[in-house]
Amino acid sequence: MSVGNEYVTNFQRGIQDPPQVVLRKLFERLGATYIKLGQFIASSPTLFPEEYVLEFEKCLDKTEPVPWEVIRGRMRAQLGRPLEDVFSFVDPVPLASASVAQVHAAVLKDSGKEVVVKVLKPGVEDVLATDLDFLYLASRVFEFINPELSRMSLAAIVGDIRSCMLEEVDFLKEATHISEFAQYLERTGTSSIAAAPFVYRAFSTKSMLVMERFRGVPLTDLAAIRSTTSADPESVLVNALNVWFGSVLACETFHADMHAGNLLVLEERNGQASGRVGFIDFGIVGRVSPGTWMAVEALLTSVATQDFDTMARALVTVGATSTDVDIKAFAADLERLYTGFSTLDAEVLVAAGRNGQPVAASLNMDDAQINRLLLQIVQVGNDHGIRFPRELGMLLKQLLYFDRYTRILAPEMSVLDDNRIRLR
Repeated sequence: MSVGNEYVTNFQRGIQDPPQVVLRKLFERLGATYIKLGQFIASSPTLFPEEYVLEFEKCLDKTEPVPWEVIRGRMRAQLGRPLEDVFSFVDPVPLASASVAQVHAAVLKDSGKEVVVKVLKPGVEDVLATDLDFLYLASRVFEFINPELSRMSLAAIVGDIRSCMLEEVDFLKEATHISEFAQYLERTGTSSIAAAPFVYRAFSTKSMLVMERFRGVPLTDLAAIRSTTSADPESVLVNALNVWFGSVLACETFHADMHAGNLLVLEERNGQASGRVGFIDFGIVGRVSPGTWMAVEALLTSVATQDFDTMARALVTVGATSTDVDIKAFAADLERLYTGFSTLDAEVLVAAGRNGQPVAASLNMDDAQINRLLLQIVQVGNDHGIRFPRELGMLLKQLLYFDRYTRILAPEMSVLDDNRIRLR
């Protein structure tokens, strides 16, 4: 049943879905471009209205896998030779299948190394480029017809969406992001505590990425971490924080999708140091200017000291505003928001051992809750005429992720007051 028919049928039954629900359902049925667009909306609380951000969190990106024979043919075309020349084994059952790509486990023929192969689904790139070009052209036409849309920077927002989404499906760019992060680890001497997967560039193309397979456990599973490494979970978290903070300024891009599935505590093997953290999936990255990061540093310092006046000034510095901001009123609203944050805690389920120390914990908090916190910050800014850039939202979202991990692995640690944490 089409979305239109479903809407009419529901309307006749007295059920009327709000516009954001109808749009989300439509996007899911329109395919890859619109699913990715929905994900962009959900990840951009600084740009889109709250009801759309929250609704598009439901935008499903798990799709039926493309048949193995089709993927096999695509891999052969990208390699320019039979799969058997490169791999001794490729699992025909995918590890994951999303709207634009499919991931398969494999083993390299010459070295016996375990790898994962990320393959762009057939036709996706052309469809994305065509659809996004149309959306950008339409936004320029709408701005011409309605100058108010021009003042809202509609075309600029759509242009940003277009460049971000096209970059996400260019796997050579993802390979570059991974390599830059790996070089940063080598340059800073932190490769003993963190890792990025090695990219096999000889077998990788714009539409296929072959990289080292990491085996490990999520950063949110305390029991699994204890069984995987002899390292102290709190020290593992401190290392992850320092590595990520350092990469924000030291690398051209920073990893902007730090949910638990993309941070793994790696299994100990091949003589590697215990407790290394693996950073995976560099499809979504952010860029931040030194000026913005200076404002974020001031913001973090003010959070630690609960200096809401400095917090307000830092946010005004990083945001765009066409009016004079009442700093005292803004600071008072931020203080009320902070008080609400301090009472809002994720539900952390802890199991204690015989010595009373926690031996297992899990986190009952999802991306929706993270986004709601961000939306509250954005709304307070909007109330005072401040519009925050997307890069600030991306940074704050990663900080909120780390805050959740701290509640599991080091509940007594105050990240911003701990002298082990280096913000630069």
